[in-house]
Amino acid sequence: MTPAARIAAAIEVLDQVFDGLAAEQALTRWARGARYAGSKDRAAVRDHVFQALRCRRSYAALGGGESGRAVMVGALRADGVDPAMHFTGEGHAPDPLSDDEEALSAPELSNAQNADLPDWLWHVFQDDLGADAMAQARAQRERAPIALRVNLKMKSVSQAVEMLEKNGVFASPIEACDTALIVAEGARKIRQSQAYQTGVVELQDVSSQCAMARVTVPPRARVLDYCAGGGGKTLALAAMAPEAAEPARFFAHDIAPGRMADLPARAARAGVEITVLDAAQINQNGPFDIVICDVPCSGSGTWRRAPEAKWRLTPERLEDIVQNQWDILQKSCNFLRPGGQLIYTTCSILVRENAAQIRAFCGENADDFTLQDDIQMPISETGDGFFFASLLRKN
Repeated sequence: MTPAARIAAAIEVLDQVFDGLAAEQALTRWARGARYAGSKDRAAVRDHVFQALRCRRSYAALGGGESGRAVMVGALRADGVDPAMHFTGEGHAPDPLSDDEEALSAPELSNAQNADLPDWLWHVFQDDLGADAMAQARAQRERAPIALRVNLKMKSVSQAVEMLEKNGVFASPIEACDTALIVAEGARKIRQSQAYQTGVVELQDVSSQCAMARVTVPPRARVLDYCAGGGGKTLALAAMAPEAAEPARFFAHDIAPGRMADLPARAARAGVEITVLDAAQINQNGPFDIVICDVPCSGSGTWRRAPEAKWRLTPERLEDIVQNQWDILQKSCNFLRPGGQLIYTTCSILVRENAAQIRAFCGENADDFTLQDDIQMPISETGDGFFFASLLRKN
């Protein structure tokens, strides 16, 4: 495919996304109908689509409309490329620019357009992040790093790096986290690599790894991951737990059990044991020494990975999310034994989902809980935005 044909394909996919289809579904549908497209073509179209979604608001302003075509015109202008070079109508290229498209002058962008956020959400960012609002919003416009967690029970970091290189995956450690690798090349080969298939490495964001490293799991502890999802945080804790005559035991639960479908296989691959519980089994296996609540959230710390989410979030949905987080906090704390630890995490950068929730919870439960540790990790070159808080249940 020519560069122009890839742009035309991205326009087709974007129009379907703007009509409500999930980006992954739209890309899969396009690929099935484009058997001529090679792997590099599919990767290029995917990159166009996701970058356009990250920068949808500013690209639309530069392209003069909300359609896939206008957004891709804006994308080229944002990169300093004359759209007429690719919009030629020749072969599989998009139709030539209209007179109106040619005549469109560069607009003065509003703060919300510069931040690539809906107007209402830009105000939320201002309220919650203050002077950091624009920097954190614009950090969402870049591609996210790909990070791996090394299972130190199996191999050292240097050994994991060597294993990955043999399969064409090139990664390097970072100072921020002893278990983390940042992938520089060969990301699409990770899942086929020996290091991944034997449990030596797992895909996990650096911020999430840093947060779990703040948790100490003593021998004999009973640990419940209450909103487990795929179970990545439980796997990380289990891999860091010390060897002991009576080792810690790990349990996972999720309101949607299907999210945990791969967890038993991943745990076996990593050489750890995690028991999956349904709601009725939680009390039967409690009380617990540590309860992790990786609660559902806006995902605002991860929107560069899932940019559709920021365009589909609504004020009402955000209010529902905050209320759901509060309900989970109030319920999950009952599973703790006295002296136990309640861990609250989100992949959000919004104060109302993070520090404000913990302040309110500690205020309402001052006789029972005290704050031990909390940290807000911003979106950075190496990690997603992430919040971590540890609360101690008093004796």
